[in-house]
Amino acid sequence: MPFVTDVPTTYPALADLLLALPPSAGPVRLVAVDGPSGSGKSTFAPRLAAALGEAASAAMPLVRSDDFRVPWDADPLTWWPPFERDVLTPIMAGHPGHLRRYDWHRDVYGPDEELPPAGALVVEGVGAAWRGSPAAFRIWVDAPRDLRRARALQRDGLTYADAWDAWSGRESRHFASDRTRERADLLVDGTAVAGPAFHAVRPTQDAT
Repeated sequence: MPFVTDVPTTYPALADLLLALPPSAGPVRLVAVDGPSGSGKSTFAPRLAAALGEAASAAMPLVRSDDFRVPWDADPLTWWPPFERDVLTPIMAGHPGHLRRYDWHRDVYGPDEELPPAGALVVEGVGAAWRGSPAAFRIWVDAPRDLRRARALQRDGLTYADAWDAWSGRESRHFASDRTRERADLLVDGTAVAGPAFHAVRPTQDAT
């Protein structure tokens, strides 16, 4: 992967950088963690949210695209309208957002959660950093396709192999059309994000 460097970055160091940014969504800094399925986003994002909370001495919420019901055969941005309606729009107006996280295993929604309009909000999932997101900082997490596929099938089961392959094609077309990777502020090597440090580089890009 060409963006990998030999210089490790820690989650606390990235958190300090992010909290120094101006707000981008009302009073909140929206931090978008995007990338293809199985890339390591769901491992990276909670570690970043925890580091932000420690740096700010206050819990920083994490919202995932998986918190919304997005069928395997749906458009990758299916989750964005309910996220915008229930979470983003209230927060941008300085009011708490509300979220009922979807449980994929039980096919039910959880209890209502209130998300504060302060500090930072980490948003993780395919489409989190699309061009319509009011992100203060866009993070692209990636890994080789064979590893991503193996991770996804280990998580979801081999019966979803065909569904994953079809989803992978749809998300690839979305990323190409949106130029998500080209717009990223940080490119992260998703092969090793579970430890205290990770490898990444800040690219020079001109995507708009």
